Amino acid sequence: MKVSLNLSLNPLERHRRFKVLSRGLGTFAAILCLGLGWHVHQVRKADSSFRVQRENSAKVFDDLSAQREQLDVFFSQPENAQLHDNADFINNIIDARSFNWTRMFMALEKILPEGVRVLNIEPKQLSRQAAVKMTVSAANESAKVNFLNALEQSGTFSHLQLTSVRVNEQGNAAGQLILEVTVIYSRA
Repeated sequence: MKVSLNLSLNPLERHRRFKVLSRGLGTFAAILCLGLGWHVHQVRKADSSFRVQRENSAKVFDDLSAQREQLDVFFSQPENAQLHDNADFINNIIDARSFNWTRMFMALEKILPEGVRVLNIEPKQLSRQAAVKMTVSAANESAKVNFLNALEQSGTFSHLQLTSVRVNEQGNAAGQLILEVTVIYSRA
């Protein structure tokens, strides 16, 4: 007969669960470390290419700034400044000549309601627009309101300013309203 007797003070324990969990955790940590290392490598690589691109852009910007300074010095010379002034003058003349006044008058004719007559018109060229000061005669209050609404709703006339309104007391047009209006005509 055999008797098994354990003479140790603590019984023998198996640590299999601890070993499995620690190996799994170690494997996960190793994969995570590799992933983070790869990410850091990619970020540094992208950062270095960005630095090179930024340096190239800074060099191009410096070159263009130097060219601009040279051109400013060139154009600030008296003989070249005179050419610049002449070119501005000629461009303004060309711009004024190319403004289509007929189109502006046709647009005004389209929006002019019944009972309203243009007495005086003073167009003034402003770059691609024209400031138009008009003196208009309206037969009655409703014609005046229709005219002002038509100007406001038109796509070509803007910045309507009613300068003055008075009643005509002279001649055969007595009792009519005289309006002074300033608008901006923008060519299409």
